[in-house]
Amino acid sequence: MGIRTKTDSFFRILFLLAGIFCISILAGILAMLLYNASSFLAQVNFLDFVSGMIWSPGNSKAHPSYGLLPLLASTMMVTMGALIIAIPLAVGTAIFIAEYAGHTLKKILKPAIEMLAAIPSVVVGFLGIVLVSPILSSAFGLSNGLNALNGAILLAIMALPTIVTVTEDALHAIPQSVKEASYALGAKKWDTIYKIVLPAAYPGILSAVMLGMGRAIGETMTVLMATGNAAAFPGGFLDAVRTITATIAIEMGEVPYQTTHYYSLFALALVLFIITMIANVLAERIAQKMRRFR
Repeated sequence: MGIRTKTDSFFRILFLLAGIFCISILAGILAMLLYNASSFLAQVNFLDFVSGMIWSPGNSKAHPSYGLLPLLASTMMVTMGALIIAIPLAVGTAIFIAEYAGHTLKKILKPAIEMLAAIPSVVVGFLGIVLVSPILSSAFGLSNGLNALNGAILLAIMALPTIVTVTEDALHAIPQSVKEASYALGAKKWDTIYKIVLPAAYPGILSAVMLGMGRAIGETMTVLMATGNAAAFPGGFLDAVRTITATIAIEMGEVPYQTTHYYSLFALALVLFIITMIANVLAERIAQKMRRFR
């Protein structure tokens, strides 16, 4: 009994230290971003940063401009476009795997979808250039298909495995007795799925969507290759755009160390961090309310 107690205490402390370590890493990243972003805001007016319409920090012929809005709008446009495409496909696929697919088909289909996550982002970006871009330019009469729609399609493909896997797990977590009770009352299979299973699995589905959103909003190489990299405020999905992650990747390697331009990239990273944190907190709050009143 004493050995078992000591073992439990050891692992409890070990897991506690692991949790503290993870939180410390997150806090360290946040502190680093805040420190460098504060150096930028000490040199550039905050309102000019958050409301500026032009991002041109390296312009030597005019006063440098550090406008966040075009990059933020581009990031949200590509991310929301990806979710609009991915959510119906992913949830529909998860429903098919969980409720309709046979055992053999499920064993083939689920691993095949999960294999999409193993494709390197640079390969997805390359496919966007050589495959998706010509299709978009031909369909819409554009000079090239490197635009926000191209990026949204590619990010939707990259987010699919995450959303499908987590959603399918959430659907499987619904007790079989709940479905059988619905069938006993005369409900058909689709009615049971639509009115019983999906609402019950909503917290898990929301978590899947937020994970997919995090996958899309944090992607760098794919959007860098496939969206055209125009740091201008987008007028629509057919315009070339540049996301926050692509801007950091493009400019960080060439920017002079400890300059205003250098610190501005940390400010962009902090904005991205805050957006992701707010989205996850809101999703968790909504999921908690759904669990409470379910």
